[in-house]
Amino acid sequence: MTTLYALIESPFHPDLGTLYQRLGITAERFTSARNLHRAVQKQPPDFFVGEFIYGWGNNYAGANISNLDVTLRTLQCQAPQARTIVFMHPREEEHIGKLLDLFPIHAVFSLPVDEAALAAALNCA
Repeated sequence: MTTLYALIESPFHPDLGTLYQRLGITAERFTSARNLHRAVQKQPPDFFVGEFIYGWGNNYAGANISNLDVTLRTLQCQAPQARTIVFMHPREEEHIGKLLDLFPIHAVFSLPVDEAALAAALNCA
């Protein structure tokens, strides 16, 4: 059984439950990165889906560039086989390269997400 964890941190994240169900993927939605990290420790997912939000005014002194950095580091340690799919608002496109330089990302989709392309990315497992 293929599992997917989705981190929902903005109202732009699409509801793709029907697509996941049609593909036979068991999906869990998390609104808190902390709760997602706990779940990863118990049961590593096959896929992780999250929305990239560039850290315009973060106070991390340059340590993190986005909302996904800590989660992606957690996945590298706890679920290295998990494939990461990132959604991004088109206004974030000029910054996505910074994330791609730091982490292996399976696929990046600009919002609104093309469901057929996402299905193809999910069927590769």
